[in-house]
Amino acid sequence: MKKEGHLITSVEPGSIAEELGIEPGSRLLAINDKVIEDVFDYRYLSQDEDIVLTILDENDEEWDYDIEKEFGEDLGLVFEGGLMSDYHHCSNKCVFCFIDQMPPGMRKTLYFKDDDARLSFLQGNYITLTNMSDKDVERICFYKLSPINISIQTLNKDLRVKMLQNKRAGEALRHIKTFVDAGIEINGQIVLCKGYNDGEELDYTLKNLEQYMPGLKSLSIVPVGVTKFREGLAPLETFTGEECGAVIRQIEPYRQYYLEKYGTRLIYASDEFYLNSGTPIPPASEYEGFPQMENGVGMTRSLIDEFEEAFNTFTSDPSSAERLMHAKFTFITGRAIENILRSLVSRISEKYPFCETEVIGIRNDFFGEKITVAGLITAKDIIAQLKERETGDFLVIPTCMLRAGEDVFLDDLKVSDIETALQKNIRIVKSNGVSLINVLCTDYVPVHEREVPYEQADSGDSRQA
Repeated sequence: MKKEGHLITSVEPGSIAEELGIEPGSRLLAINDKVIEDVFDYRYLSQDEDIVLTILDENDEEWDYDIEKEFGEDLGLVFEGGLMSDYHHCSNKCVFCFIDQMPPGMRKTLYFKDDDARLSFLQGNYITLTNMSDKDVERICFYKLSPINISIQTLNKDLRVKMLQNKRAGEALRHIKTFVDAGIEINGQIVLCKGYNDGEELDYTLKNLEQYMPGLKSLSIVPVGVTKFREGLAPLETFTGEECGAVIRQIEPYRQYYLEKYGTRLIYASDEFYLNSGTPIPPASEYEGFPQMENGVGMTRSLIDEFEEAFNTFTSDPSSAERLMHAKFTFITGRAIENILRSLVSRISEKYPFCETEVIGIRNDFFGEKITVAGLITAKDIIAQLKERETGDFLVIPTCMLRAGEDVFLDDLKVSDIETALQKNIRIVKSNGVSLINVLCTDYVPVHEREVPYEQADSGDSRQA
């Protein structure tokens, strides 16, 4: 029989909970006599200055702790499961779902589909609204959970039902207005699918976004990702370079309209549209603070500008050459960003010829060549394509290829497996301009030895470019 309350797995050193003698293995039953449903009840109720904590210890004895503290001060309790409840599983059968296009035999976590508003608030995940009850909506409004990230896809209700293959998909759009009216900010997303929500349907959606202003703060448009594992699924085609350019031109009048009327361009095409079409990347000012960075919007511009600033600072320092290694570095990436990355790191070796650089874009044989982002490259593809190739003294691999906080690739191979197979030293680098330069220096500190964890876009293994 499942015990009541929420299991406390650890207690933070020096915390209020430690001072009170609360032990791991105990269970939180209530705060101020209110039963805790999940992490939001806990966070909301535990921030007051005066609270009563009801704990069930390992001997099944119940204790009440009267606590006086600073408003918002953390109690120091760590629970089993980040949400303090089960994750909400997605009930949709979206025609564009990437998880449905995964090959068999991978780790179980890669096949889990979440559609949980709490993860939207905590970790930036996008939700479809179809799995939400009226109680879920009321709790979000009560707790003012903001911002909420929503996969809109289309404002045509019938088309949304077709794309999500859920009869509730169209009607669920009403929750957006409920959230906006409650003062909750919204970030939206459209996964653009050729023959579904593009063309005139995209026009319809972009025009009707205005009903959610000013609560809607941003909307990203990303092209659908198509792997080679689509047997039995609805046919989908990727956008050609010319079509990517057409999408950029199509959304520009709407961006200008919202800028003039509301002071924001609101709508952002992901980097893939620009890279695939050869369209110049917009300046940083047009990204307005990069609200959709983790959705692949503006990452390239940010990388370019950060590198430019870091490069100018580095080359103006007289001691810079002394810190650079006399070695050759091979940067590994996806084909989408290959040319951009090459144009950046080549400037270092042009300035300092003793420190050579090269960039190799890995063809994605694992998922299929249409997948070009760095975050979906596997160790097996790296090994296979570099096995017989002459590379530098060091291989440089971005953190986005690795599982959050670990050195594990999507195919469960580790960094050490590549080092063994290729007999090369590997350096791990964050995708920013400073890191691209520092990784070439003798005072380089590997990411996994720093206090800062690997940077990831979301909670699981969904990885960005």
